[in-house]
Amino acid sequence: MKLHFLISLLLISGAASAHPGVGIVMDSKGNVFYTDLKQVWKIDTQGRKSVAVRNVHTHELYMDESDNLYGEHLWYNGERLDTWGHYVWKYSADGRFEKIIPDTEGFLSNYSFVRDHHGNMYWAHREDSCQKIVKHDRNRITTKLGNECLENIRWMTSTAEGNVYLVDLYGIKKVDRLGRVYTLATQLQERKLTRAFVNDPHQLMGLSTDKDENVYVAVYGAGKVKKVTPKGKVSTVAETNLSWSPTGVLSAPNGDLWILECSPANAVRVERITRDGRRIIY
Repeated sequence: MKLHFLISLLLISGAASAHPGVGIVMDSKGNVFYTDLKQVWKIDTQGRKSVAVRNVHTHELYMDESDNLYGEHLWYNGERLDTWGHYVWKYSADGRFEKIIPDTEGFLSNYSFVRDHHGNMYWAHREDSCQKIVKHDRNRITTKLGNECLENIRWMTSTAEGNVYLVDLYGIKKVDRLGRVYTLATQLQERKLTRAFVNDPHQLMGLSTDKDENVYVAVYGAGKVKKVTPKGKVSTVAETNLSWSPTGVLSAPNGDLWILECSPANAVRVERITRDGRRIIY
């Protein structure tokens, strides 16, 4: 039994772990969309799964107020060329698919799936040691935000009003609409032996906020979802089983928690935890 357990750990540690997706969003009708890095799936309000957008490698998703879904497709051109390419797509509420940024060399830049309802986009500026959040408004004016430096900006989310919450390596910080930076929590990472394949930059993954601006963050290395209140109180609100780890999270308007989960073999599923504590796997 001990030998079998050790072999299992070695297999897990050696599994491909190029960082998984964090994208999971909900439209105004309650349909949930999520990425598995091969396509985007839809879970309708009856719990039925179907593929919404085929053959797209996107880590993030954005749903606008008109139920239009946005993502990217990223690809590698092989070892001989050793280059990357991408495009950005829009999947309209009526089912139309279109490229809104055409096939482009390199990685996506100066564009983001983190947005507020004023039309602002937010992305990380990592060009120097004093990292900042950049706001790009509908007039295409970009502004660096923050009255202090950030250390290692990872994933982020924005409220409708434009408060940005982000993972700064092992902690959660808030950048408000005036650019003021607040540290809500630090040292949220946990490393479990069964998830030794998770490297440091990916310890904390996707995050979401609720109507009270509590932050929910997927602690990939621990198999947990942690909640951080506006006053900085930290609690664990969900744990995944041994074979699965959370990479994205969605706090639904009705109080349900939807968790995007990944296995060591890069399989993807969604788990829903209802307000009354029921757990449903999709």
